[in-house]
Amino acid sequence: MKGKFIVIEGIEGAGKTSAINYIAHILRKEHKIKKIKIVREPGNTPIAEKLRKLIKKGNKNEELTDISMLLLIYAARIQLIKKIIKPSIKKGSWVIGDRHTLSSFAYQGGGFKIEDKIINKIHKISMDNFKPNLTLFLDVLPSIGLKRILSRKNRDIIENKSINFFKNTRKKYIKLIKHDKKIIKINANLKINQVYRLIKNKLNSWIKIEKCL
Repeated sequence: MKGKFIVIEGIEGAGKTSAINYIAHILRKEHKIKKIKIVREPGNTPIAEKLRKLIKKGNKNEELTDISMLLLIYAARIQLIKKIIKPSIKKGSWVIGDRHTLSSFAYQGGGFKIEDKIINKIHKISMDNFKPNLTLFLDVLPSIGLKRILSRKNRDIIENKSINFFKNTRKKYIKLIKHDKKIIKINANLKINQVYRLIKNKLNSWIKIEKCL
């Protein structure tokens, strides 16, 4: 099969990192896919990593505005797509991404309350119709997700947001994925083995369809 771009989405505590590693395991063991690249947003390129630090940690002398954060996220995203994702797919690799554009619409639109029309304008200019082949949305209740990240040290700007912020973000995610057939919702409130089982079934079913196309 040709290279594909699979994205894992969800609020904090959804279990994205574990899910990404498990998906890579399935692709290698069950589908004999050897070329796999794991990326995260924002990040992975030298410029994007510097932007990630600014987005996540901010600046002690100046507060980052919501629109500025959105623009920095898209700047980092463009670097990642142009420098890593597209070249990797072109070479036949399967790229698994920790977040993509859906996060911007959910977090910036739902949590930070930036108007959709503003995000859409930036998105249209930046993305040139580039989309993931598949998105798995790990749906976890904010009350559960936030409990899972309590032990994290040095939580970033987003992780320190209120539960209402994450409720609004999740609500936006649900609205966004409702009519998109390329996005599969996974119940991430369950125990990890149950979540893995759901991911495996959905992923294998999708790959089976892709092979027939």
